[in-house]
Amino acid sequence: MPVLSIIACGMLEDELAHVLSRDCEIKKLIVVENRNSFGFLHKLRSGNCILRIVPLDRVHMLLKDGFNPDFKTLTKVLAPFPILGKVCAKIESETGKRVRKRVNVVVNLLRLGLHADLELLKSEVYKNIREMAPFSDGILIFYGTCGHVLEELDRDFIDLGCPLFFLKDKNGEIIEDCIGAALGGNDSYARAMLACRVKGTIYLTPMWASSWKKLEKETGSQDFNYRYLRNPRYCLAAKIETGL
Repeated sequence: MPVLSIIACGMLEDELAHVLSRDCEIKKLIVVENRNSFGFLHKLRSGNCILRIVPLDRVHMLLKDGFNPDFKTLTKVLAPFPILGKVCAKIESETGKRVRKRVNVVVNLLRLGLHADLELLKSEVYKNIREMAPFSDGILIFYGTCGHVLEELDRDFIDLGCPLFFLKDKNGEIIEDCIGAALGGNDSYARAMLACRVKGTIYLTPMWASSWKKLEKETGSQDFNYRYLRNPRYCLAAKIETGL
């Protein structure tokens, strides 16, 4: 059974839970056990997802019986949903092999606030790619380019032997960040920023708004505290209704 791994930003847990809870083609859903996933697990269970929770170093054992390391194609995870469906369609077109109907999905949700230190963000994503590639047939990077620190992943992992896939907008561009994803792509993000020009604007998805105090506590960064919100440069908060 092919394995699709997902390395995801904590800020996108609403979107990822939505994708997975609507997917009827997942054979086995495995969530990597870590301290970042409590809220994510609650959302998955609220969406009636059946899942297993295991530490990263034990995932390969759980997959062992149904995992064929020589099979390098993915299933069509959810045909009506554009992101995962396109990942599998691309694999099929490149390999010329017929996709299977079911897939095992392994989700590794990384902690909030990594982008406060872009080099730390990069090192964490890169480390998890290397650790998950041996048991994966493909890895979906559920991040944007995040200050362009992740835009060279394809080049840096060209010899990985495991294809990487990215969140892209309708123009085929990798999204800039979680705000761009919530707004529908880079062009939509640019239009929103243009509409708010002259006014300093903070863009808030539900995850951003609900995580502000947690980010302040965990990162210690001045980018995540109430004084930041009181900065006179900012006069507008843009609440993004994601529909989730």
